[in-house]
Amino acid sequence: MGCFVVFEGGDGSGKSTQARSLFRRLRNRGIKALRTHEPGGTPLGQALRRLLKSGEPMAPISELMLFEAARAQLVQHVIRPFLDQGGVVIADRFTSSTIAYQGYGRGLDRELIERLNREATGGLEPDLTVLLDLPVETALARKGGADGGKTEDTFDNAPVDFHRKIRRGYSALAASDPEGWLVLDGQRPPEELSREIWAKVQTVL
Repeated sequence: MGCFVVFEGGDGSGKSTQARSLFRRLRNRGIKALRTHEPGGTPLGQALRRLLKSGEPMAPISELMLFEAARAQLVQHVIRPFLDQGGVVIADRFTSSTIAYQGYGRGLDRELIERLNREATGGLEPDLTVLLDLPVETALARKGGADGGKTEDTFDNAPVDFHRKIRRGYSALAASDPEGWLVLDGQRPPEELSREIWAKVQTVL
């Protein structure tokens, strides 16, 4: 069985940058690695991603179901096969995003979300979750959403309070599993963050 590392955080937190950095470090050392993202990573996932990011009005429960469908496809066809081959999978978002966004942010029942997460993943959990924490206003300014200007992204355009709820959700999730989470200040220089993440990942590997 391989190793599964997930990057989490609000939009604009820098998680995608750090996921790419870790991927390069692993590949440069000859370690078999795969980088993927949610929603996406499969043809079905990419189609659902376009729909979810389109800005079209959507009921929160519909949004949840589409994310879970994309996740089930990604886990079954991409993540699990790669882990079974002994590789390292780096995911930009996973189940914690759904709890933070659709649970804390949208207000959907968290027990329902956790049950659907288990069904979609077959119980797969990350070996390490890296949370890039950032003040909401700073993150939105990076993305150009909310008060920072209009974008086409459904989540960027959500009210600031929605993003504050998400940040609180992530903090609660990380606090509930301190051994499984690495929480870092997303305002620190990217190079510093990359080095600290790499040091932690080596202990997991």
